[in-house]
Amino acid sequence: MMIDRAHLYRFYGSDVSYFTAKVRPALRYKRVPYVELLATTRVYQEVILKRTGLRFIPIVITDRDEVWQDTSAILDALEARFPEPPLYPADAVLRVVASLFEVYADEFMILPAMHYRWSFPESVAKARADFAATSGDVAQANKFADRMSGSIGVLGVGPASIPAIEAHLRDLLERLSAHFAVHPFLLGGRPSLADHAMMGPMYAHLYLDAVPGRLLRETAPAVCHWIQRCNCPDPDDGGAWATPAALAPTLRPLLELIGADAVPLLLDTVRGVETWAATRPPDVVEPPRALGGHTTTLRGASFGRYTSSYALWMVQRPLDAHRALAAGERASVDAYLAGSGCEALLALTPSIRLVKRGFALAID
Repeated sequence: MMIDRAHLYRFYGSDVSYFTAKVRPALRYKRVPYVELLATTRVYQEVILKRTGLRFIPIVITDRDEVWQDTSAILDALEARFPEPPLYPADAVLRVVASLFEVYADEFMILPAMHYRWSFPESVAKARADFAATSGDVAQANKFADRMSGSIGVLGVGPASIPAIEAHLRDLLERLSAHFAVHPFLLGGRPSLADHAMMGPMYAHLYLDAVPGRLLRETAPAVCHWIQRCNCPDPDDGGAWATPAALAPTLRPLLELIGADAVPLLLDTVRGVETWAATRPPDVVEPPRALGGHTTTLRGASFGRYTSSYALWMVQRPLDAHRALAAGERASVDAYLAGSGCEALLALTPSIRLVKRGFALAID
């Protein structure tokens, strides 16, 4: 079979990359003609850094030579260009819920993902070997691993937070297992933005890494099967998203977990961004990715972590999805989420707004 190389999308990433795992199943589900290419040391220098100015993966280079960077922007672009099958539900409640799962996966689940990769010698050894296999450069792979392992304290992973992080993951696996006993995917019978966002931490780190991979296989086989289904979508399976009411018995406990543990951390982060913005020099319109630090809590444990400007950009996504709704739809969303803790995030009105200018964040 001849492949029309001129119309191939080029997807640069790594199997053990958090955010590569978010985009890959979407490319497969939408049946995009693509080839996945390793993010080797040479590719970082000659393609990724040259085309974006950033050392982040994944990126997509389209058949029109466009460069898509940032997984949320990539999924938005894929949805616009390949609308069928859709990832973003038409139902207002499900659309906002999917966006809540995305910010949870991207901004909170980094804690268990990084903890289980870098706090256990067995996982560290496997990660270093995986990096070397991807890059083909052992020395550079080890430098990258050193940088990643050294970042967990800044993220908020430490003696004070680790028991709470591990308890959160155990609760998440229990609630996901109960949900997947009833529904194949997070929003019913077909994948959505929610599933693919969760694949970042769940597949690339927790499923593939040594210590958490064993935990998932021993305690959450239904979650493992969901991971496999997301990575191997069936083009002949025309399932449908469920109604919010049908999802509620098993989805509600997941939303309550997000509301109890992730939302307070996200709100503390946004407050940290606002504090930085209030004292920044007037000519600084592009915030750095790290804006100092702030204190937050998880299950009663207080700890410090860095303030991520990008977290505000991610929080804006469910806020925008919620505020774009007609009044009646917004009322339905509010009623569905009432008492879950997630409503506190949707009530947020940040004092600044971030936008993308090229590949950089900027204050609007």
